[in-house]
Amino acid sequence: MGDRRHSEWRFMEIRVLGPVEVWADGHPVDAGAARQRAVLAALAVDVGRPVHLETLVDRVWGEASPPRVRHNLHVYLARLRRVLADAGAPDALARRSGGYLLDLPPETVDRAHFDALRHRADGLADDDPERVELLRRALELWRGEPLAGLPGEWAARVRQDWHRRHTETVLQWARGLLRSGEPEAVIDPLTRLADEHPLDEPVAAALLRALAAAGRSAQALAYYARLREQLADALGADPSAELRLLHQAILRGEITAPTPGTAPTSTHTTAGPVTRPALTHPVPAQLPSDVRGFAGRRVELAQLDALRATADAHPGAVPVAVLSGLAGVGKTALAVHWAHQVVGHFPDGQLYANLEGYSHSGVVRSAEQVVRGFLAALGVSPRELPVDPQEQTALYRSLLAGRRMLVLLDNALDAAQVRPLLPGSARCLVLVTSRDRLTGLVATDGAEPLVLDLLTAADAEALLHARIGARAEAERDAVGDLVGLCDRLPLALVVVAARAVVRPQLSLAELGAQLRTDGGLDGLDAGDHASSVRTALSWSYRLLAGPTARLFRLVGGSTDVTLSTAAAASLAGVDRRHVRTAFTELTDAHLMLERGPDRYGMHDLLRAFAAELSGEQDPTGDRAEARHRLFDHYLHSAHGAAVLLHPHWDPIALPPAVAGVRPEKAGDHDAAAAWFSREREVLIALVERCAASGFDRHAWQLAWSLTSFLDRQGGWHDQLAVQHTALIAARRGGDSAGQAHAHRSLARAQARLGRLDEAPGQLQRALELFRELGDPANQAHTCLDLAEMADRQGRRDEVVEHAEAALRLYRAAGHRYGQAMALNAIGWYRAQLGAHDAAVEACQQGLELLREFDDRHGQAATWDTLGYAQHRAGRPMEAVSAYRHAAELYREFRDRYYEADTLGHLAEAQVDAGDPAGATRSWRTALSLLDGLGHPDAEKVRRRLAAAEGP
Repeated sequence: MGDRRHSEWRFMEIRVLGPVEVWADGHPVDAGAARQRAVLAALAVDVGRPVHLETLVDRVWGEASPPRVRHNLHVYLARLRRVLADAGAPDALARRSGGYLLDLPPETVDRAHFDALRHRADGLADDDPERVELLRRALELWRGEPLAGLPGEWAARVRQDWHRRHTETVLQWARGLLRSGEPEAVIDPLTRLADEHPLDEPVAAALLRALAAAGRSAQALAYYARLREQLADALGADPSAELRLLHQAILRGEITAPTPGTAPTSTHTTAGPVTRPALTHPVPAQLPSDVRGFAGRRVELAQLDALRATADAHPGAVPVAVLSGLAGVGKTALAVHWAHQVVGHFPDGQLYANLEGYSHSGVVRSAEQVVRGFLAALGVSPRELPVDPQEQTALYRSLLAGRRMLVLLDNALDAAQVRPLLPGSARCLVLVTSRDRLTGLVATDGAEPLVLDLLTAADAEALLHARIGARAEAERDAVGDLVGLCDRLPLALVVVAARAVVRPQLSLAELGAQLRTDGGLDGLDAGDHASSVRTALSWSYRLLAGPTARLFRLVGGSTDVTLSTAAAASLAGVDRRHVRTAFTELTDAHLMLERGPDRYGMHDLLRAFAAELSGEQDPTGDRAEARHRLFDHYLHSAHGAAVLLHPHWDPIALPPAVAGVRPEKAGDHDAAAAWFSREREVLIALVERCAASGFDRHAWQLAWSLTSFLDRQGGWHDQLAVQHTALIAARRGGDSAGQAHAHRSLARAQARLGRLDEAPGQLQRALELFRELGDPANQAHTCLDLAEMADRQGRRDEVVEHAEAALRLYRAAGHRYGQAMALNAIGWYRAQLGAHDAAVEACQQGLELLREFDDRHGQAATWDTLGYAQHRAGRPMEAVSAYRHAAELYREFRDRYYEADTLGHLAEAQVDAGDPAGATRSWRTALSLLDGLGHPDAEKVRRRLAAAEGP
């Protein structure tokens, strides 16, 4: 074959890695009916080599060849000559002795080109970037099912062999990218391959490694669980040893982040203290600070050590210890101190939660709240949370399975609060503290009970020696006297020791005399003399400077949440500088605890003592004003941050903050989101506290301020809780606006959680209330929500009616941003009803308005709608372009749910645009996103993908 003859064929292709096709100069040439294309494929697989006539017959017809098969074959060959001539290769089909030759350069046929690229790649080192590039180019040649549409055993055998080669190539390419530190790039291709070959364990192993290396461990574990079920159902077998080891490595966080030139690795370890490599997901380290000057409790520490050491003797049983005892006896101090001593035995992390079982406010943390917090610490983003609380608990246990973790549950109320928080893995250990003995947990769950009594006299003296130092050694008799006066109660001893440290000019004997003169311990906790610490606390309290003492009283008497310096400054109505000084004095005296960076709180007994003092010394009006300032601080801070998160919607009208309040002001969107993240738990708790304190307007307005943050973070369960509280508060206060906003926010949270039967009634009530208030903008917002709800429920006759009502209301209110949103909605719903050109026009008008506001998120929604309208109008190529715009914008905002939703629309358009392979890729990506979110829409996409791929 001469170069000149073949130079005119350089733009010609024969494609067999997909439907059998002939292309010339970038355009398809009609290759004829299926049998004729089968003849072409039978020649193309041996391009440049003669194929015997009998071989051609066997490849095309198999054993069921017709009587005049040779005649038929010659007819097809003659037609193929004309096809190839039309494509610019009139001499490509040549007769040879006993057969025929497709006389073309090998690279003309995609399968031969694929083999050539693979051959070149095989000659290079695994970590050579050129090898990865060659494999990528080879994979780009695949367009779907090879020899698609061709019947017969030969085509089936060829397809099977080629699929194997394709799988090998994908795996080699993926390994190369993993070595170069690019796990995200291979996840989608490996996911598609795993969907095509659900029982292929090498593919599964590669996908698990890629997900874990990309920091998507929750998604990897969910995939492994599905794979295990599929293997059991199809083969009655467990995953291979390699997969099981890989699964354990992911659970333990042992898949390291790859660096260029290295492969992701896993390190399998044995029990005992170990050092871990850098991990690709967070290793929680939530323990509070260790107790300074801890002394005594040798027996209890030994019991805990024994429990840890013998845990392996009971496989499958989660070791649980319950430390119980009266308030102030040192349960938390012992638990935290021991936990710090054994962290080396729990290298996969330590989880901690204060369950607030005996909170001063009486509000107890639910197990559901704690599980969501633990999942966040384990690297699960709020949008990845399963909707069902039971599924959240199951995910929590899955993430802990096989990992060596310590879980410390402090201040539990009862066994029912603890039981959902127990892991399922014997490699974890759970330590619970409670005033109750939790006999149900002991009896049913095999928990080990450890009841803490008062310190022995020797241990109590050791505690004072550890905290006071050399003076205690010099005044041993006085130390013994102090122990007796404090009734050997650790909390009282700690407070007395702190006074001794801050008053070095007084001897310990003089301190004891003062304590005795003050009257001894008189029972702060009624009926329980051992928890009486009033005198010891009063002793330290009277040493405080006046402003510090006032802050102590106000904090204890006004709230049970942890406070920042800024919040405490508003509470007291003073400058932050003064608060920082006071907090230092209080923490030095052990009258306040530093819970974290700029976070301060109190022990329950300290809070009770401070509240009692406040009731005795602060006028009722002063206490009410302090609480008002605190609630104003959080309300105005949260509202300002909420406006930054969503600047185009309407803020609510707040009453002015009272004098002395200095709200925190975030500088931009990111700072606002960070502030909400820091204060999230406090804000959620304060909605309840506001309502319980009679600050009903604060309750619903604070809940409103949380709405956008919780919605974007996927915090829909928390949203339901705060909005229920807000609604009750607004009703009690007769506040129609508050009720309307709460109804609307409740509906949105219910809809996000799939509770579509409840949401419409909430929206109708919100609309009625906004109408009574004469509030057209919020009526319009609610009409848009009603349109979305009617669409999701299939009530098409109501959809456009609600959307057009919203547009009229927005125009009446002069609300241009709202008009853009309404036009987008109208475009969407008109397209669904067949008014495609009108839909396109509405979307284009909406985009023009949105560009005024530079709202790229809103533009994404409108591009999605425009794509839908163009698709339904019979213009799939325009639809594909619009959908891609939308998906890229959603990806930019990391809005994974709407990115997945848009990709589903894109796939439908790609099918009609003649790109089924592209459609399959889009559906698979959408499914991967939805599975990662644990969203119920995943099942719908899974069914659509299965239908597209066929049996």
